[in-house]
Amino acid sequence: MDPSSKQASPAFPKGKIFAWTLFDFANTSFSVMIVTFVFPLYFKDIICKGEPIGDALWGTSVSISMLIGAIIAPVLGAASDYSGRRKRYLLSFTLVSILCTVLFSVLAPGQILFAATLFVLANVGFEGGLVFYDAYLPEITSRRSIGRVSGYGFAMGYLGALTILAVCFPFIIGGFEPENLHNIKFSFLVTAGFFAVFSVPLFVVLRDQKHDHAEPVNFIKEGLRRVKYTLGHVKKYPDLVRFLLAFFFYNDGILTIIAFSSIYAANTLNFSFQELVIFFITVQTTAILGSVIFGFITDKIGPKRTIVITLLIWIGVILLTFVTENKEMFYVVGLLAGISMGSSQSASRSMMARLTPKQHTAEFFGFYDGSFGKASAIVGPWIFGVISTVSESQRVAVASLLVFFIIGLWLITTVGTEQEFKK
Repeated sequence: MDPSSKQASPAFPKGKIFAWTLFDFANTSFSVMIVTFVFPLYFKDIICKGEPIGDALWGTSVSISMLIGAIIAPVLGAASDYSGRRKRYLLSFTLVSILCTVLFSVLAPGQILFAATLFVLANVGFEGGLVFYDAYLPEITSRRSIGRVSGYGFAMGYLGALTILAVCFPFIIGGFEPENLHNIKFSFLVTAGFFAVFSVPLFVVLRDQKHDHAEPVNFIKEGLRRVKYTLGHVKKYPDLVRFLLAFFFYNDGILTIIAFSSIYAANTLNFSFQELVIFFITVQTTAILGSVIFGFITDKIGPKRTIVITLLIWIGVILLTFVTENKEMFYVVGLLAGISMGSSQSASRSMMARLTPKQHTAEFFGFYDGSFGKASAIVGPWIFGVISTVSESQRVAVASLLVFFIIGLWLITTVGTEQEFKK
């Protein structure tokens, strides 16, 4: 028996796994409140005063934050591999995201540049931290159970989303009426506190494996050198390259849907704020189920087949969204989107962990979360925002996302099978 398959092994204590998943519970509060739900609407309806150009400005803000993350993530990932100071980097990015979220509470109508700048910094902190967080995955569990542990992380994340929605419900239920804006701003403070408090266990439980070097080293310079080396020798990992290209396209579609889902529901289908709360609770609930169930499926049939299944579901989601005219049907769309959202991201992280050389874990996750993950979110939101503004139709903008999922589906079929990349 492969020793790595023993779940009770002291090398993989359950406490570390729980602390790791709890960080997902913490940071998804930022994702749902700031990236997906409340702040996008606040940005367009309050900061941009409801002007149509708000779509383009929001999409551009998301794209800029992802571009910055795409540039710095691989370098910092490589630097953390070399220095062994992964937790320090994760803490720094997390604090930036939390502090900027606190400052959202002082924003006023018309402060577009200030709001966009704060969001860019907050999202860089959030997305940048994921590089180091994800890189812990191969260290806390065996190769055989990576799929289900990754699924547990995403499930905890969506549970965190439900929890933050429940906690903030009294403050956001009044919507964006003038008399309720102070409550909306207070919800940003609650989100920042939630993120901070539930992040603590990871920083207490997990330890860095600091590397001693004979001479003083500039870790950032060394990170640049290692990234350059990796790019020069990337042909050694052809399946990894093909997977990252596939991930680049389909993740672009997923992140664009996340960034514009609340705006689409409110503007195209005339969802009230109260209906949006119910809709997102529905989506997060099915996302929990999808993450857990497909985590086991990933370990059973492999991440590649799981990703193919989820991409077919995503294509169905896009087609249904395009033809849906009523709110009731959009709830069905939300159910399918929730299932595929948690499962596709969980399976993708599992596949990346299996394809990544151990000595380059954070560096390669820097490419996964950074160069390909963040860069993939540059094109989609910007295209959606521009198409929506020019055509004055968010349905047309949604239809454009089919291209990303179809290309991603085709590319993922070219990646080596489970048996091939185990060699």
